[in-house]
Amino acid sequence: MNINTQPLVSVIIPVYNVELYVEKAINSIINQTYQNLEIIIVDDCSTDKTYSIVESLSKKDKRIKLIRNSKNLKISKTLNKALENV
Repeated sequence: MNINTQPLVSVIIPVYNVELYVEKAINSIINQTYQNLEIIIVDDCSTDKTYSIVESLSKKDKRIKLIRNSKNLKISKTLNKALENV
């Protein structure tokens, strides 16, 4: 199936202080055989290097969309923010 005929799949990842795991998680999605996807990552105001790691990855792959909360909103509001950007 051609990427142009595949439906777009949106993957939502809320993140908060997961610098040790975030790159591996994103790469596991990027490396799937299904390629017509967007990865929406909402950083919930992390205090570690999570945001900068995702920012670096987003510059290398246009399918990654990075959003950062201005304050910690917790999981429900962070997921809602991600859904607003699908």
